Amino acid sequence: MREPDRIVRLKTVLSRTGLSRSTIYRKIAEGTFPVQLKISSNGSGWHESDINRWIADPVGWRPEGGSPKAR
Repeated sequence: MREPDRIVRLKTVLSRTGLSRSTIYRKIAEGTFPVQLKISSNGSGWHESDINRWIADPVGWRPEGGSPKAR
């Protein structure tokens, strides 16, 4: 059985990616970084697998189901 995907918070994402908070939110707005999930009324996080996919290919990352841009 597959292990469930963990939810990671902003502090972990900042440390794993090396990006600043403002850069992460700018990239989300541009569609070049995974969108966070609402996990409570005041909290959000990311699926760890989405962050791992972004780290593996930050330039080529696209949301799952999205088509890659022509190069």
